[in-house]
Amino acid sequence: MTSEAEPLAQPLREPAPARVRPGFVAGASANDPTTVGSLAAVGASTVYGLAWLVVAILPMLAVTQVIAASVGAATRTSVQGAIVRRYGITAGLISLAAIVAVNLFTLVADIEAGCQALALLFGVPYQVFVLPFVAAIAYLLFTHSYGRIATWLMFVPILFLAYAGSAVLAHVDWLDVARHTLVPHFEFSGIYIVGALALIGTTITSYEYLWESIEVAQTRRSPSRLGPLKLDAVLGVLAAGAGFLFVLVASGATLGAHHLPIETVGDAARALTPFAGPAAGALFGIGLFGSALLTVPILAASTAYAVAHTFGSNATLDANVRDAKPFYLVILAALLIGAGASLLGLPPIRLLVWASIAAGLGTPITLVLMNLVARSKRAMGAYRIGLPLSIAGWTVTAIIVLTCAAYLALSSRA
Repeated sequence: MTSEAEPLAQPLREPAPARVRPGFVAGASANDPTTVGSLAAVGASTVYGLAWLVVAILPMLAVTQVIAASVGAATRTSVQGAIVRRYGITAGLISLAAIVAVNLFTLVADIEAGCQALALLFGVPYQVFVLPFVAAIAYLLFTHSYGRIATWLMFVPILFLAYAGSAVLAHVDWLDVARHTLVPHFEFSGIYIVGALALIGTTITSYEYLWESIEVAQTRRSPSRLGPLKLDAVLGVLAAGAGFLFVLVASGATLGAHHLPIETVGDAARALTPFAGPAAGALFGIGLFGSALLTVPILAASTAYAVAHTFGSNATLDANVRDAKPFYLVILAALLIGAGASLLGLPPIRLLVWASIAAGLGTPITLVLMNLVARSKRAMGAYRIGLPLSIAGWTVTAIIVLTCAAYLALSSRA
């Protein structure tokens, strides 16, 4: 087994400062199509009923990202690589199975959503775009240009400013929003339990904190300089989460208040109508496609990194394809599986919510192992996380596990 001092990840060919700050990339990936779809669906079904949870999720996400950054800096490998080093291949395979399952499900949903967005813009069947879209992502990753264009993709969350405008123009009762945001209310009903798990699953997803650890590990920063990395992770979460509430409020004020159905991407776009009018569909389509363009490469690449680090490979996106064929084959296989399944024509909004639920059910496995690694002196040495952060990490894990248990109990009675 690899020794504790030996890094799995090799130095980058490109200077680390040329890349986008790790926390912002990982944080922005929380704005993926599953997040937008789930927030719109929850707003349409509960209006502002789960607004408090959207706000409460932000510190939970910040905790997981900070822990992941700590693991990446101290072990010089990903969360998955650190799990294998500390607990062996059996634990690694269990974690890998959860990561791959969630990544592939989310990949299917995000590929279909990105292509549905293009269909909304160009008025042709979304299936026309699936293969060209996946081919473009593969080219992006195979030519190592993802790190360079990620800076521009960081502007995708500007779409959420449109939701803010839509919320204002929809004449929202802001006192009602504040009441639902500041005073938690929960009903033990199918709508609330499914909505809660979807929101937690779509934001605190394993690929996000896995990618955080990968990016931090590859910056080759000294663990003694972890403060800026932790701040970076928190700022990334705040940047990603700033618009979450606006999506929920705009959807609740337009779709939920008028009991409008939400099954298609076009239905979700209606939440922007007060702001954009007839251009709502185009604005939503551009934002949703940009979101998919940011997240799909991360999903495919993080799957390859997880597989590589499970079996001791040091391949990275900075390696030439000919020198890391298995690594790039995993990326290609993930994209092809995602493309193939997305062509089945499953209801787009339901698929996005299902992917969020699957993420919520799958992420506790990796979270448990990450929390154990982060507090392990054997794995982290002098840089293991402190007790307060560890308690916060376990609290987040417990909340997710309890939400999963409530969902499974509800499903068993259905």
